[in-house]
Amino acid sequence: MTPIKINHVAVVVEDVQAAIGFWRDALGLPLQHTERNEAEAVEIAFLPVGEGEIELIQPITEESGVARYLAKKGAGLHHLCIEVEDIAAALERIAASGAELINDTPRSRPDGTLYAFVHPKSTGGVLLELYQLPAK
Repeated sequence: MTPIKINHVAVVVEDVQAAIGFWRDALGLPLQHTERNEAEAVEIAFLPVGEGEIELIQPITEESGVARYLAKKGAGLHHLCIEVEDIAAALERIAASGAELINDTPRSRPDGTLYAFVHPKSTGGVLLELYQLPAK
């Protein structure tokens, strides 16, 4: 598993439109697009910066994992995402090291990106997401 780069840093917010105001207007980051992810029950705003992105995530249901996180810890850093070439190999290596996976198998976004999460208990307290971008 050779990490390629940090793909994004996700920030959980109570109101994604209000949060865009700071990141776009105060910092000048462009708003690339927004997306509703029903599987994860979140609204996401994507703001590119450098080679990566800031992702603002707002829960859309009170039952989602992101909603529970927001209720327990408040708004702020949610997770760090590292891009990898082969997510299946990465998950196998991480599991073999004894780390706790949240997703044993990757999930898929509408654009074909594969993703999976590693539990913060195994990473020193940071929720880690792995991304494998679709082949071009």
